Amino acid sequence: MEIILYTKPGCHLCEGLASKLSAVQEQAGGLGFSVVLRDITTRDDWFQQYQYEIPVAFLSSKSLANDDEPVASGAIPLPRLSPRSSVDRVEQWLRRYWPS
Repeated sequence: MEIILYTKPGCHLCEGLASKLSAVQEQAGGLGFSVVLRDITTRDDWFQQYQYEIPVAFLSSKSLANDDEPVASGAIPLPRLSPRSSVDRVEQWLRRYWPS
C-alpha cells in the first residue's frame, strides 16, 4: 500500500503529518505501507488543485510512484486530520480506511 501525500516546502502541517506517518510505519503491526511525498510546486495542475488544502492524502493499493493521478487510479481520498492528532490517532485514521 502507498500513502500519497501532497505537500509543499515549508508547510508545517505537511511536515507534521509526514512525521506522524513515519512514526506509524515504525510501530504499526499489520500496516505495511510506503509514503510518497508529492511537492505541489513541481506541477501546475497539482498546485491549482491542492494549494489551499494541503496536506492532502490518498491511500492506494498500487504503486503510483510514476506520478499517476490518484483519483484516476482508484486511490481512496483520506479525510483531513486535525494537526493536533496524535500518532495513535493517525494510525486509527489509517485503519478506518484500510482495505480489508
